[in-house]
Amino acid sequence: MKFFEAVANIFRIPDLRKRVLFTLGLLAVYRLGAVIPTPGVDVHRLEQFFQQSQGTLWGYIDLFSGGMFRRLTVFALGIMPYITASIILQLLTVVVPTLEKLQKEGELGRRKITQWTRYLTIGLAMMQSFGISSVLMKSEGGFVPNPGIGFILMTMLTLTTGTAFIMWLGEQITERGIGNGMSLIIFAGIVVGLPRAIREIYNNVFVTRTWGAFHLIVILAMMIAVVAFIVLVERGERRIPVQYAKRVVGRRMMGGQSTHLPLKVNAGGVIPVIFASSLLAFPQTLMQVQAVKNSPFMSGMLAAIGGSNPLYYLLYTLLIIFFCFFYVSIIFNPNEAADNMRKYGGFIPGIRPGKNTADYMNKILTKVTMVGGLYLALLSLLPQIMISGIKLQRLPLVGNFIDSTFPRWLLDGLGVSFYFGGTSLLIVVGVAMDTVNQIEAQLIMRHYEGFTPRAGRIRGRRSFA
Repeated sequence: MKFFEAVANIFRIPDLRKRVLFTLGLLAVYRLGAVIPTPGVDVHRLEQFFQQSQGTLWGYIDLFSGGMFRRLTVFALGIMPYITASIILQLLTVVVPTLEKLQKEGELGRRKITQWTRYLTIGLAMMQSFGISSVLMKSEGGFVPNPGIGFILMTMLTLTTGTAFIMWLGEQITERGIGNGMSLIIFAGIVVGLPRAIREIYNNVFVTRTWGAFHLIVILAMMIAVVAFIVLVERGERRIPVQYAKRVVGRRMMGGQSTHLPLKVNAGGVIPVIFASSLLAFPQTLMQVQAVKNSPFMSGMLAAIGGSNPLYYLLYTLLIIFFCFFYVSIIFNPNEAADNMRKYGGFIPGIRPGKNTADYMNKILTKVTMVGGLYLALLSLLPQIMISGIKLQRLPLVGNFIDSTFPRWLLDGLGVSFYFGGTSLLIVVGVAMDTVNQIEAQLIMRHYEGFTPRAGRIRGRRSFA
């Protein structure tokens, strides 16, 4: 009852109601782009190609575009160029002193970096659209009935304009709506596949009877368990106690309070998974090149790190953990945090200020980041194992023994044709938590009761876009 009362309160507040309706309206405009195709492309042949490209870089890009890339609509590039530009600028702030200085200048510096992100997004969109149009013309699938320079220019203009418009929609939602606009656009692109997934489950259980009641119960139980697990870990943080010494400033006594430094378990959000998935998708994309197909050595090596193989799962886990450490090292510097703490008279009880404090924080951060990396790896791999299993029978020497001993559901999966990827589920749950958190903050600010009791406020996670 409290949840429905909180939803009703949203529409009782004029400003909040306007923000929510504005956000829903712009998301509806975004979904309109899903039915407007780019001129000069055979959409049916392109969709058939993408159905055969699951697990490759093309299938991964199609996930973030909400299925619009396989139809090459005007919004086919989606928000990926903006995400790539944002990540590139975040990485450059570590090595470029000008960007590092701008990042520390507050609002003015943030606006300047945002402006450069827009320019880089347009540049990346033009490069990607040129590459896509060139590949479509040179491919053997007959995707372009009338190839030529006119098709290339039209595709570049259409896709780049679509990306710029999506970027504008996201910024408008962030400024005048509710939630992070870019995150909500990705969210809308992912959840649009939910009705199709529910229909497929219904057909498998009640129409074709491919699955029994046990399969359905297992799938639903895993979904609920994974969502609860995501919420638990995304809210998790390691709090380092910090004590500030008393000092006299003029006639006033300052400091003397106790606080804590929160270190989130999953500080990198979904970015490590995106990086790891992108790297492992490149080998599968190379498998479609004719020269690679004709080479037994190259094709065999790339097939060994294909989806569902043990080596793929191992590399995926190691890459996620690596990128977790890499990203955390960019957004949090223990030496700088220890130095700032010492400047303001703060210290960790039982730890000497300076280098000892930095080492102590680095030790805790290493443990927390390792837990976060394993969490992301487990979250990403568990749905894949449910869908297609883990091909342990392909291991040398012990393959025959495993094939005759281990259960088939572990080796071949449950065959779940459900929109249940770990990356997409992490994004959906994380964005939903952020948006509910912002709505709740607006309700509490206007003296309304929120979605949760005061003792258990929802803590949002870092935005990834």
